[in-house]
Amino acid sequence: MHGTWGSESARRSRSRRRAERGPLPGFGLAMGTTLLYLGLLVLLPLATVVLKSAEIPPERLLEVVASPRALASYRLTFGAALAGAAVNLVFGLIVAWVLVRYRFPGRRLVDALVDLPFALPTAVAGIALAAVYAENGWLGAPLAALGLKVAYTPLGVGVALTFIGLPFVVRSVQPVLADLDPVLEEAAATLGGSRLQTLARVVLPEILPAAATGFVLALARALGEYGSVIFIAGNLPMESEITALLIMVQLEQYDYAAATGIALVFLIASFSLLLLLNGIARLRRSGGAA
Repeated sequence: MHGTWGSESARRSRSRRRAERGPLPGFGLAMGTTLLYLGLLVLLPLATVVLKSAEIPPERLLEVVASPRALASYRLTFGAALAGAAVNLVFGLIVAWVLVRYRFPGRRLVDALVDLPFALPTAVAGIALAAVYAENGWLGAPLAALGLKVAYTPLGVGVALTFIGLPFVVRSVQPVLADLDPVLEEAAATLGGSRLQTLARVVLPEILPAAATGFVLALARALGEYGSVIFIAGNLPMESEITALLIMVQLEQYDYAAATGIALVFLIASFSLLLLLNGIARLRRSGGAA
């Protein structure tokens, strides 16, 4: 009897250990596969940019990356990406709230339209935006009558980057709102809280980490955008030329040193900005958990 109980206990112990390990291979094999995959797809190409930049004389590298044309492209790219992500943060929260909290005819269609920038080829998006916001376009004509030109200006860059970044905020916030019980909002209202107080003290603290994640994702997507921007930007040096286009121009002129140097600066700046924003988001999440 004791032997039977002991063998049963051993089997349960082995089953519990297998359940804790999960169905995937052990840590060593899984980690090795992960590092190999990331190394081949991410680290190796980025290391190539760094190594190629190291071959450039420092004075030549500084001349290239700090030229007026390069600085203008940095300002436009990062400024438009930040502006687009900020706009998406505000309106993405509203869209997510409407999709989660309300039921209305055509809701599924609206929900599907949110993902359209994901599926739409960037070149098609750029052509469509340029046609709509041109001075003779459906939206461009009335805006031009008001003295506001969108297409082929830096504003057009911001419009394109806002278009491609919206789904990231909506899809980051939507599941968090779906899990947020409306009873909490009703309890706040019962206790005398106004709508603004309920929003500020009940809803926003819960969705803020997800909103910050969506903002970072939208910003990262905007920084790397190329296809949809070149059709609506106008691509004028010193005015509406983004950094990705400037790199392509240098490559077409066979100036690989300039292209690599600008790419390295853009890589470092983008990575540093994303690390900063991710750190802020992590602090907010840890503060909320505390």
